[in-house]
Amino acid sequence: QVQLVESGGGLVQAGGSLRLSCAASGRTFSIYAMGWFRQAPGKGREFVAAIIWSSGYTYYADSVKGRFTISRDNAKNTAYLQMNSLKPEDTAVYYCAANPTNNYYSNEYNYWGQGTQVTVSS
Repeated sequence: QVQLVESGGGLVQAGGSLRLSCAASGRTFSIYAMGWFRQAPGKGREFVAAIIWSSGYTYYADSVKGRFTISRDNAKNTAYLQMNSLKPEDTAVYYCAANPTNNYYSNEYNYWGQGTQVTVSS
């Protein structure tokens, strides 16, 4: 099993920045990819970004490309999501996930964190 704990959410003004962290514990040697998803009120969970643990190769949703950066620290078993130029429409609960069972863009991951709230005021 892998346990994931997100942190770093909060309230920020439009144009500001936040960095989310996702700390993994347990069978961390089994992690091969991690992703970030978000869910706004009344909407479904949507893909934000993903990273391949060994190579560092990254994938992004078009809506965040150029503004968000996913990274990882293998030694700390932690993934990060640096969010810049935040917009009110980025407001959502952000979840990290590990080990997709389908493609990286789908919601089909084996492990999920509890989520962290990001609120962007206009």
